[in-house]
Order: sequence, then C-alpha cells, then structure tokens
Amino acid sequence: MRLILIRHAETCWNAQRRLQGGGSDIALSDLGLKQAAKLALFLKNENMDAIISSPLKRALVTAQTVASQHQLPVKTHDGLKEIGVGELEGLPLSSLGSTFGQLLMEWWRRGSERLPGGESVAELQKRCWGAVEPLLAEYGNGTVAVISHYFVTLAIIFKALGLPLEYLAKFKVDLGGVSILEFEDYGTRLATFNDTSYLSLPTD
Repeated sequence: MRLILIRHAETCWNAQRRLQGGGSDIALSDLGLKQAAKLALFLKNENMDAIISSPLKRALVTAQTVASQHQLPVKTHDGLKEIGVGELEGLPLSSLGSTFGQLLMEWWRRGSERLPGGESVAELQKRCWGAVEPLLAEYGNGTVAVISHYFVTLAIIFKALGLPLEYLAKFKVDLGGVSILEFEDYGTRLATFNDTSYLSLPTD
C-alpha cells in the first residue's frame, strides 16, 4: 500500500505561531485555502482509493479540497486528531520561554511524559496507528491519502519505520507537507518526505 500523509494547510493560529493541538478546531486561513487548492492540483493525478482525515476543520477542509479532484468521499477518524497539548493550547510560542524546537527536544527526551493536561507522544502514536493499521488490510495494493497534523504525521512515519520516538524532534513537517510511505512485503520505506514544492507553483 502507498500511504500519502499530508499535513493540513495554514490556519490563522499557524500564522500567529500559537500552539494548536487536538483541542482547537481552527479553520484554514485565506492563505491556507489557497495552499489546499494547490495541493489538490498537485495530487490530481494520484490514483487514490480512499481519503481519510482528522475531523478537525483544518485537516477536513484540506482533505475535502483534495477530494474535489477525485470522485471519493472523505472519511474521518478521531484517532487522527492532533496531539492533546492540554494547558498549552492556544498559547503563543513566544510565551514559552524557549523555541518550539527546544521545547520539543526537552519533552521528547523524557519519552512517555505527557504535556500538562494533555497527551504523551506514545499515547498519540498508539491512537493514530489504530486509525492507520486497518487500512493496510483493507487497501493492501492501493493508495490511501491521510490528511492530519504535524505530530500525527511524524508518529505514523516513526511507527511504520520502527524508529524510536526520542528522535522525533529532529524531524520537521511543514504546513501542507506531503510524505509517502510504501508498505511492501520486504518492509516499509519512506519514499517522499515533507514535499512542499507545489506551493511555489501557479494555480492556473
């Protein structure tokens, strides 16, 4: 199976650099809607068998825009919601006293620790893999697009490749980033990671 993992397009909170976890249902910004339209054109010729999305607006609208180029419904799965960041929800990154990268490094070094009032990465990975694993049996030789979020995308990639979670902070997925996993009998490989090249292309 080919699994196309897509991070949602921009929201106003992304533009404002606010922490945006599973407890925030923020819509796409005007720029985000344009990014989603470019993404849909980029993936227009992909022969998709299913499109699965987080139910949060930012992912769902991105998925629906992609689906507009295919004759497929968008299915949603709660397991694909972004990680719960608890008390940090909505806070400006500037208020954390460190860069986002430093925050992640400190958090992930502690492995299974939860964010205050939120989830751990291990908990996130367990629930999002619960959404992905059945797809492997259902669409064995097909192509499935999963539209979700920053941490969900990385957690799925790390699970599929058998990578330790403590290295997650060394990877970055941009808004609209497209990554592709190929599941074969001999194993799984990451064929594409965080492709945003289409964002520089005209929409005409």
